[in-house]
Amino acid sequence: MMMRVGTIAAGAVMAIAASNAAYAGGIERTTQSAMLLFAQGNRVELSYGHVNPELTGTTVDTASVPNVADSFNLPSIGLKMDVTDRVALALIYDKPFGADILYDPSNIVLGGTIAEAETTALTALAKFKINENVSVFGGLRFQKAEGEITLSGAAYGVASGYNVKLEENWATGYVVGAAYEIPEIAFRLALTYNSAIEHDFDTKENIAPGVTSTTNVKTPQSVNLEFQTGIAEDTLLMASVRWAEHSAFRIKPTAFGRDLVSLEDTTTYTLGVARRFTPKFAASISVAYEAPGKELVSPLSPRTGLTAVTLGGSYKVSEQVEISGGISHIWFGDAMPQTAGTARGDFTDNTATAFGLKVAYSF
Repeated sequence: MMMRVGTIAAGAVMAIAASNAAYAGGIERTTQSAMLLFAQGNRVELSYGHVNPELTGTTVDTASVPNVADSFNLPSIGLKMDVTDRVALALIYDKPFGADILYDPSNIVLGGTIAEAETTALTALAKFKINENVSVFGGLRFQKAEGEITLSGAAYGVASGYNVKLEENWATGYVVGAAYEIPEIAFRLALTYNSAIEHDFDTKENIAPGVTSTTNVKTPQSVNLEFQTGIAEDTLLMASVRWAEHSAFRIKPTAFGRDLVSLEDTTTYTLGVARRFTPKFAASISVAYEAPGKELVSPLSPRTGLTAVTLGGSYKVSEQVEISGGISHIWFGDAMPQTAGTARGDFTDNTATAFGLKVAYSF
């Protein structure tokens, strides 16, 4: 009984992973979870998430700042296959990091400041089951990244108008982890380490026209601790802790000579419950929390900390097909964008809404 809860109810939560992590700290947009490896049997998952953030505030001249954050999509594809009763393989495509910030050009203090970044990752994983309870897993992550930043407005002084483009670059990282399970009660405790990925971008700066340099940038390393257990018939308790080293994400182009971004490390906690109501339908609710950091933040990421509530559901259309999804509402902590250590504005009472949809096919 408990094991059935784990396989069906957990699907409701996995479907909305994009919603839960869609705006966690720094630049991350997914949790980079490896838990697809633990799905029963062979499985294909197609997921789609959409996030509508609202980041508004005022600058020091009391001018209002309309929403600086654009909405974004989070597509994902996963394939998991059992090679033997001990060995499983998985391939995951997602977009783990990103940024899309634009200050209205009419704002005197920060108007025209832009940050755009996009990553695409393909992760190849393998799991080996040592015995009924213990398994180890790991693999490689191949990541493509590119970005562009423009500094503009009185807050940047003589640097206003600076632009840098980081050309598309591929780099490789790795994933390692281990898990302990008690199948009879749907218990699983899994620890996953995602390495930093180091990109060497061909870089073009408008203060050095015609000159191409190389900028070294690391996307954050992270650790996921993910837990679930049956707590009653048809009921599953879930929790996770994710730490990400955003402070290691630095962009220091050669000609400019200074860091363009300064972020703090984050730890995000999630707690949820899923319940199976019928043999085909299950639902879940979860709460996520990330403690606020320093109030003075980069204008390229004008927020700190969050609280999120997510509702999810899962419906088993047939023995092979399951549809699941959910919606999240996210409340951000207040923050003050700064340059040179001086507050240039105040962003308060900001939120985001996100939804996710997943179709899974077992074969």
